[in-house]
Amino acid sequence: MNKETGTETGNGIEERVLFINDDIIVVNKRAGEAMEGAGRGMVDLPKLLNERYGVKKSKGGEFAPTAVHRLDVPVSGCALFARTPKALAFLNNVFSRNVYQGGRAEKYYWAVVEKTKETGNLAETGELVHWIQTNTKKNKSSAYDKRTAIRKEGILRYRIKGIGKKYIFIEVELVTGRHHQIRAQFAALGLRIKGDLKYGAARSEKDGGIRLHARSLYFPDPSVPGNFIHVAADPPVMDILWESFASS
Repeated sequence: MNKETGTETGNGIEERVLFINDDIIVVNKRAGEAMEGAGRGMVDLPKLLNERYGVKKSKGGEFAPTAVHRLDVPVSGCALFARTPKALAFLNNVFSRNVYQGGRAEKYYWAVVEKTKETGNLAETGELVHWIQTNTKKNKSSAYDKRTAIRKEGILRYRIKGIGKKYIFIEVELVTGRHHQIRAQFAALGLRIKGDLKYGAARSEKDGGIRLHARSLYFPDPSVPGNFIHVAADPPVMDILWESFASS
């Protein structure tokens, strides 16, 4: 990695695999890659995994790596795929469990937020609880204080890791997993993730991504009862801004 330019020394999928066994694969996703349903201009991440690691035989035929959770296309970081139907069923249950039940997955993110007057009112640590409503036509979510029949509860916890001249570095624990949840909940507070034009950021990023990175995952092992798997990853392109976050 060239830390001054932020360019990578290689572009193979192999160097981005964080964990792999017969049941799962975790890869460090780049901004611009889709975990499912890749549209025009997007990189099809499952296809890349299929081409390199192939499909596995199962009782129902062949089974290709399938996303367990979702990272938005402009978001980077730890992306978990199941490699067997059994692992997919197990992990879908784990990731959809109620927040108050034991054995749930733990998901941590790094967010670089534009420094504004709203960020000055943000407590050092806190928990955000909103009701998330998604507009599928606009592919955008909004966070509200009031519950309705069509809104889903969204919970996250955050901690300010550092404050720079233009940006605030925030670590987020995503408790629930709603569509665009972090982006929508932050926007409800007047907080803008760097590069996220859809939710009010001042400017876009050169690669079309946003400064939101899935830093780590911790979840029960579908292969070994009682065992847990932990993976963590730096942003795929570790430039000066991400270096500042990591050292804060």
